[in-house]
Amino acid sequence: MTVMEGTDRQEIVIIGGGIIGCTTAYYLTRHPAYDPSKHSITVIEATRIAGGASGKAGGLLAVWAYPNNIVPLSFKLHQDLAQEHGGEENWGYRKVSCGNLEATGRGRNELERLGGQAGMSLGKRSGEKGRKVTNGGRSALPKDLDWILPDLIKGYEKMGGSKETAQVHPYQFTMAMIRLAEEQGVKVIIGSVQAINYAEASPSPTPITPPAEDNSYLSGPPSPALSSVSLGSFSSGRSTRRKVKSVTYKDRETEEIHTIPSTTTILAAGPWTSKLYPSAPISGLRAHSVTITPASPVSAYALFTEITIPPTPPSPSYRYHSSRNIQAEPVSPEIYSRPNNEIYVCGEGDMEVEVPETTADVEVDENRCDDLIAQVSSISDHIRLGRVTRKQACYLPILSVGGHGGPLIGETGTEGLLMATGHSCWGINNAPATGKLISEMVFDGKAISADIGQLDPRRIL
Repeated sequence: MTVMEGTDRQEIVIIGGGIIGCTTAYYLTRHPAYDPSKHSITVIEATRIAGGASGKAGGLLAVWAYPNNIVPLSFKLHQDLAQEHGGEENWGYRKVSCGNLEATGRGRNELERLGGQAGMSLGKRSGEKGRKVTNGGRSALPKDLDWILPDLIKGYEKMGGSKETAQVHPYQFTMAMIRLAEEQGVKVIIGSVQAINYAEASPSPTPITPPAEDNSYLSGPPSPALSSVSLGSFSSGRSTRRKVKSVTYKDRETEEIHTIPSTTTILAAGPWTSKLYPSAPISGLRAHSVTITPASPVSAYALFTEITIPPTPPSPSYRYHSSRNIQAEPVSPEIYSRPNNEIYVCGEGDMEVEVPETTADVEVDENRCDDLIAQVSSISDHIRLGRVTRKQACYLPILSVGGHGGPLIGETGTEGLLMATGHSCWGINNAPATGKLISEMVFDGKAISADIGQLDPRRIL
């Protein structure tokens, strides 16, 4: 799929205006082969740039994230981007300490007397990093972590070294990437893709052979048949007899239907991938989060917590839907302090509500957000006395195939169609590597900066 020098004009279309699509656009324009007189790059986004998880994520960067074949590259690229484009000022890039915190929180009744405010794991703590906290008591708490009440601490354990974790503000980072791409000629269209259209292509002389692995867990019904004119109808990826010809979309403002030519289409639609490409086993995990302005500034920490809150009898005066208010079950909110005097908190995910049509239609469960506020207020007066600035929800793209953690980055088996999706909770972390690798596939014909054979979409499509 190399864009060869001297060939006719190439039309590159990226579907999805989240962090993956925007960093891909950025790195395409930074590739030595990119020539705006020959190469047109268009990003099509259904609602607004960073309207989904890319604008509502925590923004943690870590060298111990997954998958380990792209994380080191992506972590370094984050550093390079920050140095080149003023990331510290423009998108809140900074090093941050990270730790596992175990605590006994204060109950709802106690928080009310003090005047306080009223699933599924997201997967950041996996394997060794998610083990039980072993360092006990308040003595283990770092001195500068003074915004957590020390008397409530049962244990604290540092995660990684001082150079192994950092953070960005996801919305600001995504917007910076697309602005930098636009400065180099990228066009952004706000509209919903209706179809990817195909033309006949010459058969490949030899069948595509995906990297060897045990695919016994992939048995299931065949993929839907291909139609080149209707939404959600794509090749199963088994043949190169078809090639991408164009993309049809509906303009969000005018509702007019347009078709633009495309020699290369990059599908970076996150949890909406399976709506466009039914054979891709991508589902959406809803994640709620809140942002809080603390009562006073806090130090730079990313905390993975396990908080046991005393049971509280149901009260008509407090709307609290969770069963955890009558059972002393531990909860595990993640707490990230940000450089703009903001604290971001997210909780466990759920799959109770299907992925909606667009990011604009995502439902926010106020009760889940209130749960998060109460949980973190139970261990911090800086948070309890602070001001809640946002309650929000988004969907994370989860690869729903046993034994494969994703993401999917690379060719689909249909000529001109690439995929970059399924990044789960590490989309912000792994976006630069994904964008750079996709740019290499487009202009060099293969990934150069990392070995991503295990992430080849053709393994499971």
